[in-house]
Amino acid sequence: MANLDRITFSRSIMGGQACIRGMRIPVSLIVNLVAHDKSFDAILEEYPDLELADIHAALNYAAWLARDEVYPAVSVGNP
Repeated sequence: MANLDRITFSRSIMGGQACIRGMRIPVSLIVNLVAHDKSFDAILEEYPDLELADIHAALNYAAWLARDEVYPAVSVGNP
């Protein structure tokens, strides 16, 4: 998976949330902005320390997390 080196974790920064390059900008914030139709250019203008590659890394990380497979629980006696 490309660009995951830009995603960092530190208990002392945002309580250990996935952040961009050790900054106090959580991946969840970036993904939320994109999900609510904020353009990449608008995000970069609002957060001048970010780079386009950071936004791509956040989206790649979110996509990677979404690959988890969920299996419904099977109750005893129910096939």
